[in-house]
Amino acid sequence: MSELRQEAEAIAEQFSDHLEVGPDEVEDRLENLVNEYRVPLDEARRSVTNSYLDDAGMERDELGRGGTERVRVGDIDQDEQWVDLRVTVVDLWEPRSDSVSQVGLVGDESGTIKFVAFETSELPDIEEGESYALSNVVTDEYEGNYSVKLNRTTGITALDETVEVGDDADTVEGALVDIQSGSGLIKRCPDEECTRVLQNGRCSEHGQVDGEFDLRIKGVLDDGETVTEVIFDREATEELTGMGLEEAKQLAMDALDTTVVAEEMAEDVLGRYYRVTGPTFGRYVLVDEMEDPGAVDAETALIEARSV
Repeated sequence: MSELRQEAEAIAEQFSDHLEVGPDEVEDRLENLVNEYRVPLDEARRSVTNSYLDDAGMERDELGRGGTERVRVGDIDQDEQWVDLRVTVVDLWEPRSDSVSQVGLVGDESGTIKFVAFETSELPDIEEGESYALSNVVTDEYEGNYSVKLNRTTGITALDETVEVGDDADTVEGALVDIQSGSGLIKRCPDEECTRVLQNGRCSEHGQVDGEFDLRIKGVLDDGETVTEVIFDREATEELTGMGLEEAKQLAMDALDTTVVAEEMAEDVLGRYYRVTGPTFGRYVLVDEMEDPGAVDAETALIEARSV
């Protein structure tokens, strides 16, 4: 059975209680998007699923797969899967949007993963350091990074025993030798269940939208032997550069150009040596902690490191 056929049967099963739709019809729609319009299969699946959700008058978190499998967070490698987890809440972050009730990291012995819960789901809050059984959560993927979404069908049960969390954090260091495109003042999709960065005002899932401003730096650390790509989120970017979101927005407004923000940041941080710690997602280390030993001459530091 082809992968496209498998996806068609899975979608048809999801809507079997809500619409009269069979796998053949779904396969035709997927095939049209993939073969005629060269849409990647993942994006085609989302597009077809969203279309059927509209036809059924349903929200995405009302859609289940008729049974979930208990998995370890480190084994999650597909999006839009409905799974059960037994985890400890490792860290809670300040939500960026009013639509988000809680966001942070949960983990088990295999590592940690980001979770998001939305206000519309009306779920009880979970507490940092406590362990829970989470049933019927949905996996999500963006740029190779996986997360889980708690929804209105998610069950939350406090556990008497503590779920041990494996340490999947990496520590890397080096001179910050490059700031990549997509850094500085960016815009993210405003959809309450989406945080994708917009490209030319367009979200890869929701199309043309009015984005919400955010800060990040995608950088490259070079220790003379290894080059590591790192991402600083808004909090880490503000700590790194000393520039807050409102200041960045004002700077862009004065210049009528958002790229000046990344240029301004680069002047302050390029050539400095950093030691950062955080989980690795895809090819990036996501910065949770940072040490700044101070300014160095990047070329001199790399020559010395490579001579060791």
